[in-house]
Amino acid sequence: MEAFRYFNRDISWLTFNERVLMEAANEAVPLMERIRFLSIYSSNLDEFYRVRMPYLQKNAMKDAANNAYLEAEATVNRQQEEFGRILGKSIIPALARQGIHFLYKESVSEQIAAFARRYFYTQIAGFLQPVYLNDKTSFFPENNQIYIVVVLQLPGDKEKIALVNIPVPQLDRFVKIKLPDDEYVIFLEDLIRCNLSILFPDALDIKAFNIKVTRDAELDLLDEDGEDMAEQVERQLGKRDFGLATRFLYEPGLSLRHLQYIVNVFDLKKASLVEGGRYHNLKDLSSLPVASPAISYPAWPAAQHLEGFEEPETLFEALTRRDLMVHAPYQTYDTILRFFNEAAIDRAVQEIYTTMYRVAHDSKIAHALISAAKNGKKVTVLVELKARFDEANNIRWAKKMKSAGVKIIHSVTALKVHAKLALVKRKHPTHSHLGLLATGNLNEGTARFYTDHILLTAHPAMLKETELLFGFLSKKKKPEKIDAMRFEHLLVAQFNLQNRFIELIDREIDNAKNGLSAGITIKLNNLEEEVLINKLYEASNAGIAVNLIVRSICRLVPGIPGQSENIRIKRIVDRYLEHGRVFIFHNNGRPEVFMGSADWMNRNIYRRIEVCFPIYHEDLKKQLTDILALQWDDTVQAVWIDEKLHNVPVTTLPGGVRSQEAIYHYLTGAVENFKKTF
Repeated sequence: MEAFRYFNRDISWLTFNERVLMEAANEAVPLMERIRFLSIYSSNLDEFYRVRMPYLQKNAMKDAANNAYLEAEATVNRQQEEFGRILGKSIIPALARQGIHFLYKESVSEQIAAFARRYFYTQIAGFLQPVYLNDKTSFFPENNQIYIVVVLQLPGDKEKIALVNIPVPQLDRFVKIKLPDDEYVIFLEDLIRCNLSILFPDALDIKAFNIKVTRDAELDLLDEDGEDMAEQVERQLGKRDFGLATRFLYEPGLSLRHLQYIVNVFDLKKASLVEGGRYHNLKDLSSLPVASPAISYPAWPAAQHLEGFEEPETLFEALTRRDLMVHAPYQTYDTILRFFNEAAIDRAVQEIYTTMYRVAHDSKIAHALISAAKNGKKVTVLVELKARFDEANNIRWAKKMKSAGVKIIHSVTALKVHAKLALVKRKHPTHSHLGLLATGNLNEGTARFYTDHILLTAHPAMLKETELLFGFLSKKKKPEKIDAMRFEHLLVAQFNLQNRFIELIDREIDNAKNGLSAGITIKLNNLEEEVLINKLYEASNAGIAVNLIVRSICRLVPGIPGQSENIRIKRIVDRYLEHGRVFIFHNNGRPEVFMGSADWMNRNIYRRIEVCFPIYHEDLKKQLTDILALQWDDTVQAVWIDEKLHNVPVTTLPGGVRSQEAIYHYLTGAVENFKKTF
């Protein structure tokens, strides 16, 4: 038998970003949302160049025959051409039809030039720091910042090259211009380019080109922990903007001679040189000052779980009656905030434990934990310092909570804690432990646009295991006897998660071989790890229908005879970012349902603490299975991932099921049914 096939991890991710671009091209999507998808695409690509391209470059040097780096570059170049086409040929004309003229690679009228001159003097000039380049230049371009390279012809046939900064975020990237006849929007850098003669009055001729340098974002951490780890991360963050350059983007028209000069001055020899468009950092398109309800998605107000209840008086009392699940953002995140707020003021509460992976900028949960500590409760918070691009904010909150009396713990260097957990211990005759287990971060900011599932429970055995795990996290090392960390309910990476999933798949395989009904439905953000992929291939070869909903990275190749002919994969991109991880095993008609924080990636399985957990309450199991059924039936926002890694629309016919809209309406009804069970 031939070896199993797998897609390349990074090329598969690029096809996800291509799917984002498809939404920007979709004229059925409201105009402002199409612009937002362009912004998301650009932001995603920037992170790809900061995180993955350095890795691909290093591998390309070792294995020229298997060069994913060149394939990735070619894929990005093709997508960037499509990006430019969508923006220039579709989005900008659509804005014009709304009465908004977006000046994109256009010369400006005398009226706009006069406005630009006034605006330059009153708003911009004080932020500019022109630098002349020479062999002794000590200036260092910051990561992902835009600059203007200015080529100056001076009297006496002299030439100089200067660099002018674009002062974002100090100033808005886009400027709205209201003239008597119409409304215009212009890039900040174009306003500056209109006025370069003010900065360089002696120049006889001025040519300008926009550039951007992207740098490696990885932190070089040693095997330390505790306060040393926090100090290390802070030191490394200061170096991130000066890391190895991985990409140098420059505007067409910059001569080879000038390009080589800039590469030498800024030591960009190892960077990938990319001739891009005139405009960079188009993730800023999300801030385009054109927002209007007429060109945005209609509002979907979050359903209120406990609205109108007189009894029980508190959320904690409600949890002694039955489990509760919040499906964000369809249902209000206030229920989660209430969990922490009640813990902070409830006199019976003695201890609170929680993990925080990406802390909200102004975290209401962190404020509640601070209040709890000041109210005399023992509060322990594991703040993950290595959550990429959130390190500084996490450190800030860790310091703030610690100064208020919260015990702060961190993970060790080689092991991120990605699990989403909270535990409350209190004096109570029957329910001394209350807990929260989730698929997504305890972050009320991202909860507005990430779809996640949060379980609130008083299940004694599950929460005893949660307490056991918090004990392990506090000690930062595995116990000498692994039996001391035995989990019967929780699936915990580094302990039993991978083996438990293998057992669950094996049971389906055994059922199929014995003539019993079998089936597997899994929803993930990313699917990479080969042991679990191989097990799904085995399930397919046993005749089991395996339905996968995978948002981003997917290395599993579907539809291959003798490997995966019974595996189908869908990808959904819509107004909310699909983020929940759900696992359903048919079990001969008695489905077992799990959810949790773990994708099936190498990092999740081998280098993180992740927690998945069973759903025992039958109503909640039905909710999750119904939600996944609606997603599997999506014919509007879903695409198939085929055996060639293409995004194939499910249907081109009008109408059909749009799963996020269907789930929103389903859960509005589910909330009403939930209220009646109390």
